[in-house]
Amino acid sequence: MDQLELNPRIIAAVSRAHLKSAREVLCVSGSDLQRVTGLSSSDVQQLLIAAATSCRRHHPIAALVLHRKFDAGLRLSVGCPVLNQLLRGGLLVGGVTELSGESGAGKTQLALQLCLSVQYPTQYGGLHSGAVYICTEDSFPIKRLQQLITDQSLLRSDVPPSLISSLQFSDRIYIEHVADLDSLQVCLSRRVPLLLTRGLVRLLVVDSLAALFRSEFQAADWLERSKQLLTFSSTLHHLSSRFTTPVLCINQVTDFLSSSDDSLGPLSSSVSPALGLLWANQVMVRLMMRRLQVTVAQGDQSSVLRRLEVVFAPHLARSGRDAAVWREGVRGVMREVEMSQWRGSEEGGGGGPHFCLTNKETNGCK
Repeated sequence: MDQLELNPRIIAAVSRAHLKSAREVLCVSGSDLQRVTGLSSSDVQQLLIAAATSCRRHHPIAALVLHRKFDAGLRLSVGCPVLNQLLRGGLLVGGVTELSGESGAGKTQLALQLCLSVQYPTQYGGLHSGAVYICTEDSFPIKRLQQLITDQSLLRSDVPPSLISSLQFSDRIYIEHVADLDSLQVCLSRRVPLLLTRGLVRLLVVDSLAALFRSEFQAADWLERSKQLLTFSSTLHHLSSRFTTPVLCINQVTDFLSSSDDSLGPLSSSVSPALGLLWANQVMVRLMMRRLQVTVAQGDQSSVLRRLEVVFAPHLARSGRDAAVWREGVRGVMREVEMSQWRGSEEGGGGGPHFCLTNKETNGCK
């Protein structure tokens, strides 16, 4: 209470009433505060305003300020023109994006690709900065990252080779390992803001989200879990808006009974992102990756086909694109009918489920 900017007379009256914190003050009605403290109505009003201000974590931001702050045309490229087309250029620089999917769907692969893409200059879809990658369960896939770095020239043929070779990709990815929610909150409130303030990073990845909340809370602890989840999401939104930084949260999935109208679920799947409706209301964009029962080939490589789907977003329609994971990274894979639409042709695709690989917009099928 001593930290509140109030007249010492008001603070002394509150202390005599045995109200020890601002939260305790806010739990008492105005009339009861007048009775137990002996203060006037104007004094009580000042007390309530000061107590409410001290409990507010972040100052509110007007929608107009956010609109002016975020460049509507600025996106973080995924590194593939097919997937960029699905996302209208890539990830939004403001807001939280969730990427969910079953194990082995390719979520971490796409996150690693974004950690490299963010380091390119803006003319190549990057933000000319690094990334911070927070691991909550598995160890960081350093060998896979090195492979992606080695084969960047194959994935990003739109970037001059001299520029790719000049970037020290691994030096600009900051890795954090957290084992519990307390460690995660310390990381997000102390270490990550320091990196953002110094301009060392412009991308925050949390992999994965549900692991900590599932391990620390039982079903009966739903209220405390909800509070922790709201605190976590508030911190992410604050970091994203303050530093104009895209935030990517990787989430696990759970089985669910499908209904005829599920606006928060994927387009065609028997699973749903974990953490329920409370978390769904905290994210701006929800993406989902899933494995399909199809294998595609490229030279001496083969990959199980994936599907990246937009579940909801304020600026995107519910749609999806096929993708495959190759040595050089995640690329969009388009069926012939989709390729026809991509080129703006009026002719439809073939009659069977044929596939073709698109390397870049100017190339055909490979």
